[in-house]
Amino acid sequence: MITEEVFNYLLAGMTVLGLIVFISLYFITAGYGQFRTKEWGLSINNKVGWVLMETPAFLTMVIIWLTSGGSTVAPQIVLLGLFLLHYFQRSFIFPFLMSGESKMPVTIMLSGVTFNVINGIMQGGGLYWFPQEAYQEGWSYFTHGTAIIGFIVFFIGMGINLHSDHVIRNLRKPGDTKHYLPKGGMYHLVTSGNYLGELLEWTGFAIIAGSPAAWVFVWWTAANLVPRAHAIHKKYRNEFGNTAVGNRKRIIPFIY
Repeated sequence: MITEEVFNYLLAGMTVLGLIVFISLYFITAGYGQFRTKEWGLSINNKVGWVLMETPAFLTMVIIWLTSGGSTVAPQIVLLGLFLLHYFQRSFIFPFLMSGESKMPVTIMLSGVTFNVINGIMQGGGLYWFPQEAYQEGWSYFTHGTAIIGFIVFFIGMGINLHSDHVIRNLRKPGDTKHYLPKGGMYHLVTSGNYLGELLEWTGFAIIAGSPAAWVFVWWTAANLVPRAHAIHKKYRNEFGNTAVGNRKRIIPFIY
């Protein structure tokens, strides 16, 4: 366990680094998924890459919980459950629903591992090392209006994320390698419905948690996904034309 001062320096440093990442990703498109190229070097099976990349977040949070005494205080347990619910799905379900033989660059996988370990430390630290005093209210903590709003936003985001992933998985028939413009659900409003869902998820989580660590995670989610959504939007317009894309925004309906 680190001191609170060091923990706060970590949050501040990650906030600044997130800004650098946000700006950089508008000039350098991360080479995974439809943007993977040979220039990104050695690649591994996409399913294996996703498991290796996402699992550290799940394990880091569990380890911090267990080594901190396995607290059963209601707000901490519920927030732990929400975090693990997301990462269980991303680590152990989502990868095995993928079809095709796509590859993931090892550099992308390792960068994801690094972030997920650090973020696991931030979120675990925010819950168990330096928790908010209000968590001691127990179950009554969830009677606050902000917590209720947070749950609504989190589960709406999760629903959008899962449905959007389902749409993407079913764009192609077996053996088909063509690219298609996603349609249905939030893809009527944005070209990256899955990213909108994930951003909403962690915003809801942060509203419930009320901790600086959770809001740093929201910032990092936006720093990574907003530029990515911009790159996808631009690619779709170039590939399918402005008429096909229409008035759909990148990631935030009606705004961006």
